[in-house]
Amino acid sequence: MLRSPIFILLFFIFLYSCQNDSKRKILSNQENTKSKNAIQARKLLDAGDVYFAGQKFDSAFQAYNHSKILNELENDSASVAYTLIQMAHTQQTSGDYVGSEKNLIEALSLIQPHSAYESAAYNLLGISSKELYNYEDALYYYSKAKTESSDSLGRIASENNIATVYIKMKKYDFSIKILESILKSSFLNTINTRKARVLDNLGYCYFKTNQVSKGLQLMTKSLLIRKNAKDQYGSIESNLHLAEYYQGINSQLALKHAQEAYRTATKLNSIDEKLKSLSFIINRTTGKDAPNYASDYILLNDSITKVRNNARDRFIKIKYDSDQNREENLKLKNQKAENALQIEQQKNRNQLLYFAVGFIILISVLIFNFLVAKNKREKIKISYNTEIRIAKKLHDELANDVYQTMAFAETQDLSNSQNKEILLTNLDTIYSRTRNISRENSTIETGILFIPNLKEMMSGFNTDVVNILTNGMDTINWSLLDNNKKIIVYRVLQELLINMKKHSKCSLVVITFKKNENKLQIDYTDNGVGIDNNQLNSKNGLLNVENRIQAIKGTVTFDINSNKGFKVNIIFPI
Repeated sequence: MLRSPIFILLFFIFLYSCQNDSKRKILSNQENTKSKNAIQARKLLDAGDVYFAGQKFDSAFQAYNHSKILNELENDSASVAYTLIQMAHTQQTSGDYVGSEKNLIEALSLIQPHSAYESAAYNLLGISSKELYNYEDALYYYSKAKTESSDSLGRIASENNIATVYIKMKKYDFSIKILESILKSSFLNTINTRKARVLDNLGYCYFKTNQVSKGLQLMTKSLLIRKNAKDQYGSIESNLHLAEYYQGINSQLALKHAQEAYRTATKLNSIDEKLKSLSFIINRTTGKDAPNYASDYILLNDSITKVRNNARDRFIKIKYDSDQNREENLKLKNQKAENALQIEQQKNRNQLLYFAVGFIILISVLIFNFLVAKNKREKIKISYNTEIRIAKKLHDELANDVYQTMAFAETQDLSNSQNKEILLTNLDTIYSRTRNISRENSTIETGILFIPNLKEMMSGFNTDVVNILTNGMDTINWSLLDNNKKIIVYRVLQELLINMKKHSKCSLVVITFKKNENKLQIDYTDNGVGIDNNQLNSKNGLLNVENRIQAIKGTVTFDINSNKGFKVNIIFPI
């Protein structure tokens, strides 16, 4: 009998060695693939930048998207975030602001707090919000971009963007206060084009607040700086502002500035500025040229709408096709790796078959001897200790409310695994029920106030440190959900946010709502410290989430990769 353990140990060492040889071969191939993926991802990113500079936006988007997929295979979240930002920038140039917002929100969920990319992402979100006339959101995102910016020029640019939004909102006094402060910065003198932009905006605000002479002086100075710096794009805005200034004073001079803006916008193929110039000219032009300008405006307006809609559709198709190809490639790669592993394992199994038969016989003999030698007194002691432990748990936590469970524990053989399982299930059910009494006892509005109350609940977790973003909530027809499912959605989100507040240490939470056919999908993501399996099993709030969703025939998937924060995917039938 002394030789048997030695034989077993040698057998395991031999088996482990054979398996490790197989794994090392496969891992070596995977490492080579990883390095190739990283190199190809970088090449695609550089190609995307070249396409973007050449205004080939479809090709740029496709290259960025392919680079993103390869970086995802590498688990390189920083590079994935960067390519998402570049994709969003590309979409903005083609007027797809909604698609741009979606990619930026995804990027923020991957970006580490206070990284270089965070300020860029918030700045682009500000642009999208401004162009979609969501001015309050634009102010918020530009403020976040300013906070996260690591250099003075970046903060100045964000402040100027904030002032621009206030101009759009016609809150000129707010804008003046910001712009006057910016002009005091010595950093502004290092870049003439930035200074000209601030001077032009400030002059326009002075003009709008009846400080006419100061406004004209600054706008004229800005135009001169832009001409000397050959900033043709900036001169368009200067000429449009001066055209507006002169429209009630000198109509010929106003028309001259508008026509100059139109010529420059045409030269640079700047569609939005060309439309602004044409709109001004049409309202102030008579005679034979008037129909030509009007015709140009109609054709251009129809054309830009069609082009931007087509661009948005192309971006969606490129992303969809790439996702499909990625899934197929991943399946092929996984199948290839599995086949290679199976071949190596089969070789080992053939070599070790003889030893395995002997090993099984040996284990059977040892188990039989162990069971025969089992002392009855030891069994009684184990049973007694188990009963004492369970009785103490019942007394401390539930007292008289679990009388029937105590009776079960005392009358049944707890050394029997099935009885143990029944006891533990009963205890867990009673515990969950008592824990949920206080939380589930309050009334939840399921009528027309359901969404406002849900938003209010989630906003309660917003702090100076934690920012909670939602996406798609208002696209769901909540009237299709019965009251019980609405309550469960409310409670599940509440449990996730409570867990986030206690354990996550995150700065950003993104909650996305999607309707897929007859199912509702809710994706929760934060950029916190993540969670492992042991923590997942010990957190009763997360167990409640799983139990609630399973009760309505749904599924819950927890992504516990701590390097990427914490993610939960919830799907249930509507």
